[in-house]
Parts: sequence; structure tokens; C-alpha cells
Amino acid sequence: MKRIIYSLVLIGLLANPLAHAQSPRLSARIDSLFAEWNKPGMPGAAVGVVHQGKLIYAKGFGEADLETGAPIKPETIFHVASVSKQFTAYAVVLLAQEGKLSLNDDIRKYLPEVPDFGKTITIRQLMNHTSGLRDQWNLLAMAGWQLDDVITKEQIFNLVRRQKELNFEPGSAYAYCNTGYTLLGEIVGRVTKQPFPNWMQQHVFKPLGMKNTLFYANQEQLVKGRAYSFHVASGAQPGFDKSILSYGNVGATSLFTTVNDLALWIDNFRSSTIGNKNTMTQMLERGRLTKGDTLPYALGLIHGKYKGLSYYGHDGADAGFRSSLAYFPKEDYGFIVLSNQAEFNPGKKAFDVARLVLAPQLKEEKQTSAPVATSSTVYAFDSTRFSQYAGAYELAEQPGFILTFRRNGNRYYADATGRGEIEIFPSSDTTFFLKVVDASIVFHKPKEGNVNRITLRQNGDHPATRVQPGQQSEVKWEQFVGKYYSPELETIYTIDRKGDALKLIHVHHGEVDLKVINKDRLQAPWWFVQNIAVVRDKADQILGLRMSNGRVVNLWFKRLPDDFGTGIPPMASK
Repeated sequence: MKRIIYSLVLIGLLANPLAHAQSPRLSARIDSLFAEWNKPGMPGAAVGVVHQGKLIYAKGFGEADLETGAPIKPETIFHVASVSKQFTAYAVVLLAQEGKLSLNDDIRKYLPEVPDFGKTITIRQLMNHTSGLRDQWNLLAMAGWQLDDVITKEQIFNLVRRQKELNFEPGSAYAYCNTGYTLLGEIVGRVTKQPFPNWMQQHVFKPLGMKNTLFYANQEQLVKGRAYSFHVASGAQPGFDKSILSYGNVGATSLFTTVNDLALWIDNFRSSTIGNKNTMTQMLERGRLTKGDTLPYALGLIHGKYKGLSYYGHDGADAGFRSSLAYFPKEDYGFIVLSNQAEFNPGKKAFDVARLVLAPQLKEEKQTSAPVATSSTVYAFDSTRFSQYAGAYELAEQPGFILTFRRNGNRYYADATGRGEIEIFPSSDTTFFLKVVDASIVFHKPKEGNVNRITLRQNGDHPATRVQPGQQSEVKWEQFVGKYYSPELETIYTIDRKGDALKLIHVHHGEVDLKVINKDRLQAPWWFVQNIAVVRDKADQILGLRMSNGRVVNLWFKRLPDDFGTGIPPMASK
């Protein structure tokens, strides 16, 4: 889910049809990868390996509930977050094959309450994340919700129906959007005339024998045998705190399932117990933009390669839950990693298992002229060079999104607008990589002087150019002070000056320092408010603000009169 500028990174998990895949020695070596979590008082993970439709490795490590000490087992029920999307997509494809809808239908045929933006949005565009709709989590947070609040389908729809603009013209770009899959779940319900979770139970989970799987639409529902999620305690004392999840919405998320049941789902990829081979053919059809570009994202599944082997799958993150499912069709291996700790890195662990299971089959990637850096081997970079790289760079395709780089001794850090600072590691004199996501930064060195151009490589190449933050002393802060109202969110943000700081204030979120880039651009450190463009009239007076984050672009906030909300309200007449 959301915030995640974690926001969308698929874990490339492994596969290889080795005859000794079930050997005690290999099983013990996989076990050792999770030994850190295999002790009391630790959340952990359930892990599964599927071959030829059979679960050949399935174990749990750690505790499903730290309060009761209940252990994690292969039958422990996890919330799997965005792994849910492939199930929602499968339901839509099944209905399309029955002639009950078309993937090219206008979504307003089934959801007339979605605003008419003057452009047709199709069911297929919802499935490919090319609709242009704003993401539900980002909108909710901007409106004042905390993501551990109760969040229902009705609340999401209340925001969707108030939207007046899109992020982009439908089909013209890709932007991961949870809203689309919530709408898809509702379309299934309206076409079938029964609640989406009920239809899925009858037509997908029950036929596949997935006895411990459900779409969790009621945040108060009791589910025996479920895991709860946790994160490392933020205080001085060691230990864990709860990561609270109270979602009452389905489609984009909220699938509850187990390693055992997901093995049956993976088997359906190859055997088509429900649907047929054409169902999977359609599920795996990659999205395509109007300009012709083909996407790695298909219908709730992402295509990828791991050391020469093709796979498809999806990962997920909500609260402290972390999940990943991937299937390698040629090798006929599937991999499942479900965790209830926010800091758990299922990608790294999956690759660790891959290197054990797939060693004879994996193709080692060819080295470039510079050595390839890994988590344990970092290129011997001359730290004095970094003075030419340090500074701020703005993405060409997303004005206002700034990547800032700095050095601290022999360590290097990148700060993406509103997403916090993260360490980067050199793999050559000009290239740095991130360990937490599959991304790298290339600094383009001129013959002389500082670097002025970089390329962010993450799901494609994204150029950026150096920018010079405006001198704050040159900008009069008082001009920004005021209240700003969004009719689409029905919420107010206040900008105020407090001493030597300019503050952005919201009644639910509190306040943070604003950074003045120049007279027409501000930056905030919240993940849900990052870039703020100032809109002025011909007399250079501020009319309002356009707020953006990773999945919401240019949301309008009108400036309110200076006396708005002041004074004592009149007494009601008797």
C-alpha cells in the first residue's frame, strides 16, 4: 500500500525444479535464514515454496501475536495487502469471459457516482493503473485520516465522488492507484448483485479449496488464527509496538489468507481449476499506454526477471504486514513470504532462498565496466568526488519533486521530497544504488565543474536537473500566511509563521516546518503533502495552492479570506 514511495517495488523471488528441493539439508539451510525470528517475543514470517502445484516447503517463524505468544505456522492467516489485487483482477476477467462486462467498458456504466472528468476511464485502465485517478490512501491522509484509523469503503467513495480533476489523461501514463482496485471490487459486486467478498468466496476460494481465505470487509469481524502486525518500538526501551490496521474496504487490499491457501492459488496459475488458460493469458497481458509504451504491470500481476528467469507476481505492505508472491511458469516454482513485522524485508529473504534453491539454474548477470555492488560489497569510491554531486535535483517529469544528496564522512544520503532520508551506496564513480528498493542514481559528470544532471533509474529512466533553492531571505514569508481550503477533501490547511519557521498546520496531523524553495514553490516533509505550488493572479496575489505527493497531483486549495473563522459565533435564536 501507499506511502510508501515503497510505494510499488516487486520482490523477485526464485525458482528451479531441483529434485533435491525437499532434502533435509536444503530445508535446514532455508530455516537458518529465518533463525533471527525463530524465538519468543519476535514477530516473523510464514514461508512457502510451491513446485508442480505442491507445497514442498512450508514453515513459520516467530509469533503471530506478541501478546499471546501464538506461533506463526503455515496455516496462520495474514493480511496480505496488495497481493489482494490479483484476486480482484481475476474476478473481473472471469466476468468478462462470461460476457457480463467488458474490460473496455466505461467505469461510469457501473459506477455513475464517479465524476465525469470529460474523459472515459475504462475497466482495463483501472487494472493497469493508467486511469489517472488519485490514490485513495493519499487522499484520505490529506483529508486528515491516519492510516491506522477505521477506513471504510463508504469513506473512500465519499472522497472519490468529490474529485474534480485527474492526475493525468486516462491511458497516457502509469501511476499505481489503489482507488482503481477498490472500484473494481465494487464493480464485481454490482454486476453480480452480491457483495464482492461473498462472490469471491463462492466462485474462487471455495472451488480452489482455500478454506482459510476471505476478503475482510468488516473491520470488526473476528478471524480465528490470524496474525497481528508489529513494528520496532520507537522509544528507548527495546521491543515492539502494535501496527494497527482497521480497514473496512476490499479490492485493493484486505485479503486474509495463508501460505497453505496461496499454494492452491499458485497451482491455479498452471492448472486453471477455475477459469481456463485464456483467463491467465488475459491476466498476464501487459498494460499499454496510448503512446504505445508497454508496461511491466498486467492485471494485478507484475512481470519481472531474476537472473535470467521470468516470473510474475506482486508484493504488498499495509501497517506492519509485508507480503510477496511470485511464480516462475517455466520452472513451475512459486514462492510465498508473509510477515507481520514492518521492518521485515521479504525481498532480501526471498533472494537468499533463491540463491539456495536455484543456484544451478540462475544466470549470473554480466558485470559492467564498473564492479557490481551488493549489500556486502561496496565500490571503493573516492569520497572527495561527492562534493561535485551534492545538492538538489528536480525531476523533469514531476516538477517540484526534488532529490537532495549529501555526504557525511564516507556515507552518502538521498532525500526524496517528503519521503525521508535514505542511505545510498556507490557501485562506480558515477552510480549509486539503494538497498531497500531496486533503484539507482547516475550522476552525469561534465568535463569541469559540478554535476548538473542525474538520472534516477527505477522502473525506467527519469532525468533530473540541478536546482538552486531560493534564498529564504529573498522571499517574504508573510505572503504565504493564511488558511487554504480543499472542496474535494473538505479540509483546511493553515500556513503560519512561528518565530524563525514557516509552519504548515492541520487539525489532525499537527504542524511541520515548510521549506521555501522560491516565491512560487514550497516543500513539506509529510508523505501526503510534499510539493506545494503557489497559484497567483495577474497582480501577483496568492489565489491558492496546488498540493502534490507521489500519487496525488495538483490538488487545489483555495485561499480563504483573512478573517475566516475569526471572532465569536453568534448565539442561536430561541
